[in-house]
Amino acid sequence: MRLNENFLNVKESYLFSEIAKKVNDYSAQNPDKKIIRLGIGDVTLPLVPAVIEALHKAVDEMGAQETFRGYGPEQGYDFLREKIVDYYKKNTIRLELDEVFVSDGAKSDVGNITDLFDKDNVVLIPDPVYPVYVDTNIMNGRKIEFLNANANNGFCPLPEGNTKADIIYLCSPNNPTGACYTKEQLKTWVDYALENDAVILYDAAYEIFVQDENLPRSIYEIDGAKRCAIEFCSLSKTAGFTGTRCGYTIVPKDLKVKVNKLKLLKIDSDVVEINKLWVRRQTTKFNGVPYIVQRGAEAVFTEEGQKQIMENINYYRANAKVIADTMDEIGIKYFGGVNSPYIWLKCPNGMKSWEFFDYLLENINVVGTPGAGFGENGEGYFRLTAFGDKDNTVEAMNRLKKLFGFEHQTEPEQEAEETKEDSE
Repeated sequence: MRLNENFLNVKESYLFSEIAKKVNDYSAQNPDKKIIRLGIGDVTLPLVPAVIEALHKAVDEMGAQETFRGYGPEQGYDFLREKIVDYYKKNTIRLELDEVFVSDGAKSDVGNITDLFDKDNVVLIPDPVYPVYVDTNIMNGRKIEFLNANANNGFCPLPEGNTKADIIYLCSPNNPTGACYTKEQLKTWVDYALENDAVILYDAAYEIFVQDENLPRSIYEIDGAKRCAIEFCSLSKTAGFTGTRCGYTIVPKDLKVKVNKLKLLKIDSDVVEINKLWVRRQTTKFNGVPYIVQRGAEAVFTEEGQKQIMENINYYRANAKVIADTMDEIGIKYFGGVNSPYIWLKCPNGMKSWEFFDYLLENINVVGTPGAGFGENGEGYFRLTAFGDKDNTVEAMNRLKKLFGFEHQTEPEQEAEETKEDSE
């Protein structure tokens, strides 16, 4: 027996596991301290009523002989896929039903999609980056090239003169930086991918947070993208499914790849649809998302469901504004916070990322995410999330203001009233 020794090249501890350990150790030593967590991107609001009603109904169906469901289709039930196709259509994007694949979350598919690609492909990943992109390719033994995302390019890097890659990871709105690519910038990447026979793996998990109508919510808003891009979406942040688990991936039929060694393969053409390969992979390694969960997901895309989840999204947007306004008040430079639930701030006074993490935890009992955990370019930066409780977010920002010598405090009730007026 031999190991896949590539796993030994992955950091022993996942970023958020390391954060949890540090926070738990501090909490055990300081049980009287109220710790406010603005680090991990988990939601705090419950599932909306439309989803809960659909889940209850589906549970009842599973308890009756005439409506019981066993194994479902690995690609997802048509009733949910149809809703997703309609959702894209509202954004003027036309999809076919069998281009939509329902999954247990974008994280799974982002990692599993690499099954389709040879280990000799060169992977291009912007730095800083969501760790899953990097770790899954290290596990497969691929060569990884990093693209500099930094303050100078607004953390939205474009292909450089010597850029050469086969697989490209893009995330917009970005985790962790909150930055968003424009249509013109995405067109540059699509053109590059088409010219170089590369594939773009596009993470659109936070698309619902885009408020600027001029910014794309899907890469398929760009001409030619269906010939070079796979898009990953999630209901985790959109509808609070972090614990319920459901997402979807779009694999266009127009995305085709030439194959080598044709005589050794059991195929008649030297061009293969990625869509068919993904079907084959999923039917072999995945048994589908539970029927009950898919009925809940279907409710997300109803008129009532959309109205209810947007109320939750606006709640988180209000939290982001509280954090962003605090950064403005105390003079800390940051990115994101408008079309994204994340605020990516520059650590003050030249602090390192983990140094600032310890400083906030020990002095004001507030937890964020050290930027260094997202790559070399994340050093000196820090991520705060808007997914917390509103009162806790306001309290955390008041603690931060006091720490930096600003006495003005925001009242939770006042902030809530201002947010209500803004929405009206």
